[in-house]
Amino acid sequence: MKIISLFIIVFITLGFMSNSSVLIDSKENTIYSRYNCPEGFKRNNTDSNSFSFYLSHLPLKSYGSKAKYYDGRFKEPEQIYNGVVDMSISNKNLQQCADAVMRLRAEYLYEQKRFEQIKFKFLSDGQYHDFKSYSKGDYTYKTFLKYMDWVFTYANTASLKQQLTSKQYTEIQIGDVFIQSGNPYGHAVIVVDLCTDTKGNKKYMLAQSYMPAQETQLLLNPKTNHNWYDLNLKDSAIQTPEWTFFKTDLRTW
Repeated sequence: MKIISLFIIVFITLGFMSNSSVLIDSKENTIYSRYNCPEGFKRNNTDSNSFSFYLSHLPLKSYGSKAKYYDGRFKEPEQIYNGVVDMSISNKNLQQCADAVMRLRAEYLYEQKRFEQIKFKFLSDGQYHDFKSYSKGDYTYKTFLKYMDWVFTYANTASLKQQLTSKQYTEIQIGDVFIQSGNPYGHAVIVVDLCTDTKGNKKYMLAQSYMPAQETQLLLNPKTNHNWYDLNLKDSAIQTPEWTFFKTDLRTW
């Protein structure tokens, strides 16, 4: 009887562990492969050349890694994030929230060799400054990173918000941005994955950098402690671990 009881306890425990981790495959190292859709939801097929595909297939550091600040310190993940995008940051305090959003957009366009489309509005003069003019024909990745540091210095949440176009919350898609410009600070997060069910309900995943400059993280939902945010909120607020957005804060490229 003792052996049978022990077997039952072990079986139940293993079953609980399996169910509690069903949304995450910790061995995988991309957003798409590591984070499973909730039951009843699935991802839609996207063009492999699209921004949506690029974001949902971003490479991740090994599961359990901590996000690193620009100065080498580490940000504790507790109740904030559980994934870190595997992408370099400089040792300057530059790549903060809006900067990380611009970096992801620019990295995608750079990978596609769409150099003329890599451009961002500066706050100081209200003008667009593009990579093609900056590079003067030198399209190496080293020059690209120098251009991005230049952008991070003169663009911020206010200028990025001006560059983006307002969008209905119910039409949310991968690549869209929640953004607020504030005095003195605002914040921005980007939608990096999305699942739908047969009724058209949506769940989405968010990524951010923050202050001071730090690696981009996959945010937890404070209400559920997993990564998926439910589109069908009854109130207008979208509560993330370090900022509260509203449905009217959604914008797109």
